[in-house]
Amino acid sequence: MKDFTVEAKVPAKDDKPEMNGALTVQAPDNIEEAVQMFGGEAVLSNAISNWKVTLQSALRSALKRGEDQGAIQARLGVAKMGVAVAKSSVDPKQAFLAQFAAADPKARKAMLAELQEAAEKSA
Repeated sequence: MKDFTVEAKVPAKDDKPEMNGALTVQAPDNIEEAVQMFGGEAVLSNAISNWKVTLQSALRSALKRGEDQGAIQARLGVAKMGVAVAKSSVDPKQAFLAQFAAADPKARKAMLAELQEAAEKSA
């Protein structure tokens, strides 16, 4: 086991000053020690929760880049916990169409106006 220190800062806001804190706990050195300290179910549950957050972040990024569901599934569906996910190339047209499809009507009008303006400048 080893000491594990976590630090946190709350930025100043309105009339409250900045606050800092630290906490030191005992942490395992390896997976066997982690299972002994917390139990296998807790270790696995925490690992899966962290992996879910990682995959959600990758999914959001893919959607913002305009990847379609099939491409996302092909790339992220084989992801392994603890292994970096491969980057993908971006199709600008698909990215724009995905953003357009996800936009509200007001944002769509603004996007169309931006396209018309760009087309007039390049004509």
